[in-house]
Amino acid sequence: MDYNIPNLPFRDENSNKGTFGKILNVSGSEYMTGAACLSSIAALKIGAGYVELASHENVLRAAATLAPEIVLAPTEKILELTKTSTVLLIGCGLSTSEKATKIFKETISSSINLPTVIDADGLNILSQNKIELPENVVLTPHPKEASRLLHTTLDKVLQSPEEAALEICKTYNCVTVLKLHRTIVASQYGTIYHNKTGNSALAKAGSGDVLAGMIAGLLAQHMNIFDASVLGVYLHGLAGDLAKNDLTAYGVLASDTIRYIPYAIKTLCLHCIINKAYGIR
Repeated sequence: MDYNIPNLPFRDENSNKGTFGKILNVSGSEYMTGAACLSSIAALKIGAGYVELASHENVLRAAATLAPEIVLAPTEKILELTKTSTVLLIGCGLSTSEKATKIFKETISSSINLPTVIDADGLNILSQNKIELPENVVLTPHPKEASRLLHTTLDKVLQSPEEAALEICKTYNCVTVLKLHRTIVASQYGTIYHNKTGNSALAKAGSGDVLAGMIAGLLAQHMNIFDASVLGVYLHGLAGDLAKNDLTAYGVLASDTIRYIPYAIKTLCLHCIINKAYGIR
Protein backbone atom coordinates (compact mmCIF):
# COMPACT_ATOMS: atom_id res chain seq x y z
CA MET A 1 0.00 0.00 0.00
CA ASP A 2 1.04 3.64 -0.42
CA TYR A 3 2.12 5.36 2.76
CA ASN A 4 2.55 9.11 2.91
CA ILE A 5 5.91 10.41 4.10
CA PRO A 6 5.40 11.55 7.72
CA ASN A 7 5.90 15.15 8.71
CA LEU A 8 9.16 16.17 10.30
CA PRO A 9 8.99 16.30 14.09
CA PHE A 10 7.98 19.71 15.43
CA ARG A 11 10.73 21.77 17.04
CA ASP A 12 9.45 24.14 19.72
CA GLU A 13 11.49 27.34 20.07
CA ASN A 14 10.99 27.16 23.84
CA SER A 15 13.23 24.11 24.19
CA ASN A 16 16.53 22.69 25.38
CA LYS A 17 18.61 19.63 24.47
CA GLY A 18 16.45 17.45 26.70
CA THR A 19 13.39 18.41 24.66
CA PHE A 20 14.76 16.50 21.68
CA GLY A 21 15.72 13.33 23.50
CA LYS A 22 18.74 11.55 24.92
CA ILE A 23 20.05 8.58 22.93
CA LEU A 24 22.20 5.91 24.50
CA ASN A 25 24.29 4.45 21.69
CA VAL A 26 25.89 1.12 22.57
CA SER A 27 28.03 0.51 19.50
CA GLY A 28 31.58 -0.08 18.35
CA SER A 29 34.35 -2.39 19.53
CA GLU A 30 38.13 -2.51 19.76
CA TYR A 31 38.79 -2.78 16.03
CA MET A 32 35.53 -1.29 14.70
CA THR A 33 35.38 2.38 15.64
CA GLY A 34 33.75 4.00 12.61
CA ALA A 35 30.24 2.60 12.91
CA ALA A 36 29.72 4.02 16.40
CA CYS A 37 30.90 7.45 15.32
CA LEU A 38 28.81 7.52 12.14
CA SER A 39 25.61 6.45 13.89
CA SER A 40 26.12 8.95 16.72
CA ILE A 41 26.81 11.91 14.42
CA ALA A 42 23.86 11.01 12.16
CA ALA A 43 21.49 11.01 15.15
CA LEU A 44 22.65 14.50 16.14
CA LYS A 45 22.55 15.75 12.55
CA ILE A 46 18.89 14.84 12.17
CA GLY A 47 17.96 16.71 15.33
CA ALA A 48 18.45 14.59 18.45
CA GLY A 49 19.33 16.71 21.47
CA TYR A 50 21.91 14.46 23.11
CA VAL A 51 23.83 11.31 22.21
CA GLU A 52 25.85 9.38 24.78
CA LEU A 53 28.13 6.75 23.27
CA ALA A 54 29.08 3.83 25.51
CA SER A 55 31.87 1.79 24.00
CA HIS A 56 35.44 0.50 24.03
CA GLU A 57 38.15 3.06 24.81
CA ASN A 58 39.42 2.92 21.21
CA VAL A 59 35.99 3.99 19.98
CA LEU A 60 35.72 6.76 22.53
CA ARG A 61 39.08 8.19 21.48
CA ALA A 62 38.00 8.20 17.83
CA ALA A 63 34.65 9.80 18.66
CA ALA A 64 36.29 12.53 20.74
CA THR A 65 38.41 13.46 17.71
CA LEU A 66 35.64 13.29 15.11
CA ALA A 67 32.76 14.92 16.98
CA PRO A 68 33.16 16.70 20.31
CA GLU A 69 29.35 16.94 20.48
CA ILE A 70 29.11 13.24 21.39
CA VAL A 71 29.11 12.49 25.12
CA LEU A 72 31.37 9.55 25.97
CA ALA A 73 31.03 6.77 28.53
CA PRO A 74 32.69 3.41 29.28
CA THR A 75 30.59 0.27 28.90
CA GLU A 76 30.58 -0.16 32.69
CA LYS A 77 28.18 2.81 32.85
CA ILE A 78 25.56 1.37 30.48
CA LEU A 79 23.07 0.07 33.03
CA GLU A 80 23.17 3.39 34.86
CA LEU A 81 22.70 5.32 31.63
CA THR A 82 19.62 3.35 30.57
CA LYS A 83 17.77 4.97 33.49
CA THR A 84 18.22 8.49 32.11
CA SER A 85 18.00 7.84 28.36
CA THR A 86 14.91 8.12 26.17
CA VAL A 87 16.07 5.99 23.19
CA LEU A 88 18.47 3.07 22.80
CA LEU A 89 20.55 2.47 19.68
CA ILE A 90 22.60 -0.71 19.81
CA GLY A 91 24.70 -2.94 17.59
CA CYS A 92 26.63 -0.80 15.08
CA GLY A 93 30.11 -2.35 14.96
CA LEU A 94 29.53 -4.01 18.32
CA SER A 95 31.07 -7.35 17.26
CA THR A 96 29.66 -10.74 18.26
CA SER A 97 32.29 -11.62 20.84
CA GLU A 98 31.35 -13.17 24.16
CA LYS A 99 31.78 -9.78 25.85
CA ALA A 100 29.66 -8.01 23.21
CA THR A 101 26.91 -10.62 23.58
CA LYS A 102 26.88 -10.09 27.35
CA ILE A 103 26.69 -6.31 26.90
CA PHE A 104 23.85 -6.70 24.40
CA LYS A 105 21.79 -8.99 26.63
CA GLU A 106 22.25 -6.85 29.74
CA THR A 107 21.53 -3.59 27.93
CA ILE A 108 18.35 -4.90 26.31
CA SER A 109 17.07 -6.36 29.57
CA SER A 110 17.59 -3.05 31.37
CA SER A 111 16.06 -0.97 28.55
CA ILE A 112 12.78 -2.77 28.10
CA ASN A 113 10.76 0.49 28.26
CA LEU A 114 12.91 2.42 25.79
CA PRO A 115 12.20 2.77 22.06
CA THR A 116 15.08 0.81 20.55
CA VAL A 117 16.91 0.52 17.24
CA ILE A 118 18.92 -2.68 16.74
CA ASP A 119 21.37 -2.79 13.86
CA ALA A 120 24.29 -4.83 12.48
CA ASP A 121 25.98 -7.04 15.09
CA GLY A 122 23.05 -6.51 17.42
CA LEU A 123 20.94 -8.36 14.86
CA ASN A 124 23.49 -11.16 14.59
CA ILE A 125 23.54 -11.59 18.36
CA LEU A 126 19.73 -11.53 18.43
CA SER A 127 19.54 -14.23 15.76
CA GLN A 128 21.62 -16.56 17.94
CA ASN A 129 19.95 -15.92 21.31
CA LYS A 130 16.43 -15.92 22.71
CA ILE A 131 16.07 -12.39 24.10
CA GLU A 132 12.97 -10.49 25.22
CA LEU A 133 12.84 -7.28 23.22
CA PRO A 134 11.35 -3.89 24.13
CA GLU A 135 7.79 -3.23 23.02
CA ASN A 136 8.85 -0.48 20.62
CA VAL A 137 11.77 -1.85 18.63
CA VAL A 138 13.08 -1.36 15.10
CA LEU A 139 15.26 -4.01 13.46
CA THR A 140 17.31 -2.83 10.47
CA PRO A 141 18.67 -5.91 8.65
CA HIS A 142 20.18 -6.19 5.21
CA PRO A 143 19.11 -9.39 3.40
CA LYS A 144 21.86 -11.59 4.86
CA GLU A 145 21.06 -10.44 8.40
CA ALA A 146 17.37 -11.02 7.64
CA SER A 147 18.13 -14.61 6.63
CA ARG A 148 19.91 -15.14 9.96
CA LEU A 149 17.00 -13.67 11.92
CA LEU A 150 14.59 -16.00 10.12
CA HIS A 151 16.98 -18.99 10.06
CA THR A 152 16.43 -19.33 6.33
CA THR A 153 18.44 -18.86 3.16
CA LEU A 154 19.49 -15.61 1.57
CA ASP A 155 17.81 -16.71 -1.67
CA LYS A 156 14.43 -17.03 0.06
CA VAL A 157 14.71 -13.53 1.48
CA LEU A 158 15.63 -12.08 -1.91
CA GLN A 159 12.86 -13.99 -3.69
CA SER A 160 10.15 -12.64 -1.37
CA PRO A 161 11.54 -9.62 0.52
CA GLU A 162 8.17 -8.22 1.53
CA GLU A 163 7.14 -11.57 2.96
CA ALA A 164 10.48 -11.84 4.77
CA ALA A 165 10.10 -8.36 6.28
CA LEU A 166 6.61 -9.17 7.55
CA GLU A 167 7.82 -12.49 8.97
CA ILE A 168 10.54 -10.70 10.94
CA CYS A 169 7.89 -8.29 12.26
CA LYS A 170 5.74 -11.22 13.37
CA THR A 171 8.61 -13.21 14.89
CA TYR A 172 10.15 -10.34 16.85
CA ASN A 173 7.08 -8.09 17.34
CA CYS A 174 8.90 -5.19 15.74
CA VAL A 175 9.09 -2.72 12.89
CA THR A 176 11.45 -4.06 10.23
CA VAL A 177 13.60 -1.96 7.91
CA LEU A 178 14.78 -4.41 5.26
CA LYS A 179 17.59 -2.63 3.44
CA LEU A 180 17.44 -3.23 -0.30
CA HIS A 181 17.80 -1.20 -3.49
CA ARG A 182 14.26 -0.10 -2.64
CA THR A 183 14.13 -0.48 1.11
CA ILE A 184 11.00 -1.97 2.68
CA VAL A 185 9.62 -0.78 6.00
CA ALA A 186 7.07 -3.15 7.55
CA SER A 187 5.15 -3.18 10.81
CA GLN A 188 3.84 -5.99 12.95
CA TYR A 189 0.34 -4.78 11.97
CA GLY A 190 0.94 -5.45 8.28
CA THR A 191 1.62 -1.88 7.12
CA ILE A 192 4.18 -1.71 4.31
CA TYR A 193 6.20 1.17 2.89
CA HIS A 194 8.38 0.83 -0.21
CA ASN A 195 11.02 3.55 -0.34
CA LYS A 196 11.80 5.29 -3.62
CA THR A 197 14.83 7.41 -2.71
CA GLY A 198 18.46 6.31 -2.75
CA ASN A 199 20.95 5.00 -5.28
CA SER A 200 24.13 2.93 -5.59
CA ALA A 201 26.15 5.64 -3.82
CA LEU A 202 24.70 4.25 -0.58
CA ALA A 203 26.15 0.79 -1.25
CA LYS A 204 29.20 1.47 0.88
CA ALA A 205 30.43 0.56 4.34
CA GLY A 206 28.91 2.73 7.04
CA SER A 207 25.70 3.57 5.18
CA GLY A 208 23.57 1.35 7.40
CA ASP A 209 25.11 2.88 10.52
CA VAL A 210 24.08 6.33 9.31
CA LEU A 211 20.51 5.11 8.72
CA ALA A 212 20.29 3.52 12.17
CA GLY A 213 21.43 6.78 13.74
CA MET A 214 18.90 8.78 11.75
CA ILE A 215 16.01 6.56 12.83
CA ALA A 216 17.15 6.76 16.46
CA GLY A 217 17.41 10.54 16.16
CA LEU A 218 13.81 10.78 14.95
CA LEU A 219 12.63 8.48 17.73
CA ALA A 220 14.35 10.77 20.22
CA GLN A 221 12.14 13.58 18.89
CA HIS A 222 9.03 11.61 19.89
CA MET A 223 8.03 10.07 16.56
CA ASN A 224 6.40 6.65 16.66
CA ILE A 225 8.58 3.76 15.53
CA PHE A 226 6.98 3.20 12.13
CA ASP A 227 6.90 6.87 11.13
CA ALA A 228 10.47 7.38 12.38
CA SER A 229 11.60 4.41 10.30
CA VAL A 230 9.81 5.57 7.15
CA LEU A 231 11.04 9.15 7.44
CA GLY A 232 14.56 8.03 8.33
CA VAL A 233 14.74 5.74 5.30
CA TYR A 234 13.32 8.41 3.00
CA LEU A 235 15.69 11.16 4.18
CA HIS A 236 18.68 8.80 4.14
CA GLY A 237 17.98 7.93 0.52
CA LEU A 238 17.35 11.57 -0.36
CA ALA A 239 20.64 12.61 1.26
CA GLY A 240 22.32 9.95 -0.86
CA ASP A 241 20.63 11.30 -4.00
CA LEU A 242 21.75 14.85 -3.27
CA ALA A 243 25.28 13.71 -2.46
CA LYS A 244 25.43 11.72 -5.72
CA ASN A 245 24.44 14.80 -7.71
CA ASP A 246 27.49 16.64 -6.39
CA LEU A 247 30.02 13.86 -5.83
CA THR A 248 28.94 11.06 -8.24
CA ALA A 249 27.83 7.61 -7.13
CA TYR A 250 31.47 6.55 -7.02
CA GLY A 251 32.67 9.21 -4.63
CA VAL A 252 30.03 9.37 -1.89
CA LEU A 253 31.15 8.16 1.54
CA ALA A 254 28.86 7.43 4.48
CA SER A 255 30.22 10.56 6.15
CA ASP A 256 29.18 12.55 3.06
CA THR A 257 25.64 11.25 3.46
CA ILE A 258 25.60 12.68 6.98
CA ARG A 259 26.74 16.03 5.61
CA TYR A 260 23.76 16.04 3.23
CA ILE A 261 21.10 15.28 5.85
CA PRO A 262 20.25 18.99 6.36
CA TYR A 263 19.90 19.45 2.59
CA ALA A 264 17.57 16.46 2.44
CA ILE A 265 15.46 18.03 5.19
CA LYS A 266 15.36 21.36 3.31
CA THR A 267 14.35 19.55 0.11
CA LEU A 268 11.55 17.70 1.91
CA CYS A 269 10.29 20.94 3.44
CA LEU A 270 10.28 22.62 0.01
CA HIS A 271 8.32 19.72 -1.48
CA CYS A 272 5.78 19.98 1.35
CA ILE A 273 5.34 23.73 0.75
CA ILE A 274 4.84 23.21 -3.01
CA ASN A 275 2.43 20.30 -2.52
CA LYS A 276 0.41 22.29 0.01
CA ALA A 277 0.19 25.22 -2.39
CA TYR A 278 -1.21 22.92 -5.09
CA GLY A 279 -3.41 20.94 -2.73
CA ILE A 280 -1.40 17.74 -3.19
CA ARG A 281 -1.28 15.31 -0.28
